[in-house]
Amino acid sequence: MEKRKVVVTGLGTINPTGNTVSDSWANIRQGVCGIGEITAFDASEYKVKMAGEVKDFDPTTCLERKEIRHMARFTQLAMVAADEALADSGLITPTEETPRYCAPINDSNPTRCGVIISCGIGGLDVIEDNHDKGLARGFEKVSPFFIPMSITNMAAARVAISHGLKGMCTCPVTACAGGSNAIGDAFHRIRDGYEDVMVCGGAESAVTPLAIGGFSNMKALSLSTDPATASIPFDLNRGGFVLGEGAGMLVLEEMEHAKARGAKIYAEIVGYGSNCDAYHITSPAPDGSGGAACMELAIEDASLKPQDIDYINAHGTSTHMNDLCETMAIHKVFGDYAKDVAISSTKSMTGHLLGGAGGVEAVFCVKALEDGFIPATVGLTTPDPECDLDYTPNTGRDADLTYALSNSLGFGGHNACLIFAKNKA
Repeated sequence: MEKRKVVVTGLGTINPTGNTVSDSWANIRQGVCGIGEITAFDASEYKVKMAGEVKDFDPTTCLERKEIRHMARFTQLAMVAADEALADSGLITPTEETPRYCAPINDSNPTRCGVIISCGIGGLDVIEDNHDKGLARGFEKVSPFFIPMSITNMAAARVAISHGLKGMCTCPVTACAGGSNAIGDAFHRIRDGYEDVMVCGGAESAVTPLAIGGFSNMKALSLSTDPATASIPFDLNRGGFVLGEGAGMLVLEEMEHAKARGAKIYAEIVGYGSNCDAYHITSPAPDGSGGAACMELAIEDASLKPQDIDYINAHGTSTHMNDLCETMAIHKVFGDYAKDVAISSTKSMTGHLLGGAGGVEAVFCVKALEDGFIPATVGLTTPDPECDLDYTPNTGRDADLTYALSNSLGFGGHNACLIFAKNKA
């Protein structure tokens, strides 16, 4: 059976660089770093001072007040990004009576419209808050909404409920690979004929005392007090990642379905690979073999050659092991061409959004193809000799791009890679 073509018809994001796709991409193009001092809680006694927080987010401008009280922050962010993507696609038509967050999908068969949204940690803020209340007042006094607010699948469920999407609805929880797994799984669902439309991506909001404490005690987080040197992937002086929050969503659609309704097509999604290092609970395989095999799976899935890839949005977390192993993986896959392919880590501007990272970075890959622009790795001033590729330091550049690959490599050895193609129409 011939595989169906799948295209991107809608984009949505809210992340540390901007609260919409247009604002975020404008800042990414300019190399504006969204990292700053932690404001979500008092971090004065913590060693870690920096985070990539969403700024000036007022959920009441996007969501109904009574519903906000029953949503964890990660779900609110997912809803806003998904609603932007759906409105952008033209598949919902907001009105005064049915605002964006509850507008029904304009599709004659909603059973063929699904949702796959990843989250790595879920409502950790809700868990911490209710645990504190339980200690103070007794655990039988915690909110009856505690469980449905905190479980990781609720962002996907809320998006489906709000817009009447009755196809497959699920939530891959694969740590930092989750957002890319969500998009890749959605791609294959449409390609193989199960759905015609999928809302997919990832969301995360875990800038909390418990998360910062846990990651800090793993020695995973940057201790820099300067936003400009906190998240510096591939730099010799990098010292760990910066925890970020936000959401990135795509609307994927079967190509003929999109054309039939006159939809704008941003790009085509053509390849997806997913595998496991099967090595360690947090560290990547030291030779980069797992990430390399995953990229090869995606390239094979797209029926391409390594030399066809013009740009790689690297996982690039700013930890020593990740950056080194990802560099080794790129060398394994691309051989002599590795030094010619353009690479960057937009985590230098957003921080690391965990389960939301793959979704946000997929949005950036699609915009990179549309604009013919390679984002920078900002703050890269002292190259690590072991990281010897073209990471687009500090300043982005125009380029004629046809294929972009996005890497996501997570704790547990989870790997996911996506390949997008420039729209040829």
